[in-house]
Amino acid sequence: MEAQVLEPRPLYGIGTVARLTGLKPDTLRVWERRYGLGASHKSATGRRQYTQADLEHLQLVSTLVKNGSRIGEIAASERKTLEMLLRGQPRNGQKSTAPAGKPRVMVVGDRLCDWLDDHQGCLTSVDAQLARVPLSELDQSLIEDESADMLLVDCPTLNTSQVARLTEIATGLSAQRVVVVYQFGNERWMEELESRDIVTTAFPPDPAFLAFELSRGAADKTVSMGETNLGELIESKPRQFNENELSAARNLKSALDCECPKHIADLIRALNHFEDYSSSCSVENWHDAAVHACIYTYTAQARHLMEKAMQAVLEERGQEFAEALAKTMVRNGASKNAA
Repeated sequence: MEAQVLEPRPLYGIGTVARLTGLKPDTLRVWERRYGLGASHKSATGRRQYTQADLEHLQLVSTLVKNGSRIGEIAASERKTLEMLLRGQPRNGQKSTAPAGKPRVMVVGDRLCDWLDDHQGCLTSVDAQLARVPLSELDQSLIEDESADMLLVDCPTLNTSQVARLTEIATGLSAQRVVVVYQFGNERWMEELESRDIVTTAFPPDPAFLAFELSRGAADKTVSMGETNLGELIESKPRQFNENELSAARNLKSALDCECPKHIADLIRALNHFEDYSSSCSVENWHDAAVHACIYTYTAQARHLMEKAMQAVLEERGQEFAEALAKTMVRNGASKNAA
C-alpha cells in the first residue's frame, strides 16, 4: 500500500515569491545555495516549489534584513525566533510585528482534492494540507502531529460512521470550523450536522461558496486579532495622495492647458470615499460577501491606477505642485482655526 502523504497548497514559483517578499530572484537563489532558504516542495516532475510556510519564513527574513539584520546571523533561525526579533525592532517609533500567517486548513478526500486541483483559486487565502485519501481510509498517524483552524472533508455518503470519523478528526486537529462536502445525505443528517455548527454543501461545491467559506477562516483569524472590517481583511495598495495633495493637484493645469489634474484628483477623491464605504458594508451571506469583496478590490485597483495617472501628470511639475500644496495646507489650517 502506498504511503499516505500531506500535500501543501498553495505552491509558489520563484517569481511569485520574489514579488511577495520584495527580493530579487537572484537573491533567493543565493540564499538557497548559501543558507538553505529555498523551496521545500518538489513536484512529480522534479520542479522545486515554495510552500506557504516557505513564503512566510522568507517574508520574515526579508523584513528583518531590510530593517538592518545580517542574513548570515538569522538564516538558520526558526520562525518563532524571527518573530521575536522582529517584535524587538522599533520602526517609526513603534515595534514591528510579524505578518499574520494564513489559517491552516486540512482537506480530506481524494475526490475533493482532485476537484481543488482544478479550482486552486479557492485556496489562495489559506495554508492548506491535502490528504488525497477517502475519509474512511485516512491513517490517523498522518495527522496526529498536525493542527488546523479548519477541516474540509469529502463525505460522499453521510452516515453514522462518517460523521463519527470526521468529528474525531476535527477534535484531534483542534479545528474550530468544519465544512463537509457530500453527495448523498438525508435531512436528518443535515440537521444533525447543523446542530454541531458544521457547514454542508453538495459535491461539486460552488467555487464561490467554497472560496468564501475558506476565506472566512482568514477573516475570523484577523478579527480575533482586533481587525473588524473588510478593508482590513483584503489587502490593497496604500494611498499615494492625501486630501491636501489632491486639493493642490486639482488647482494645477497640465502642459496641455486642460483640467486633467482637476478631474483626476476628483476621481481619486471619489474612489477614496467609495473604497472607505465599501470596506465597511455589512454582509449577511456568502454571496453578498463575495460581491462586496469584488467591489472593494476593483475600487482599490481603480484608485491605484488613477494615482499612477496623477503621478505622471505631476512628474515634471514638482516645484509648482509643492508651492500649491503649501498654499493649500496654509489655507486649510486657517479654515480650521477660524472654525
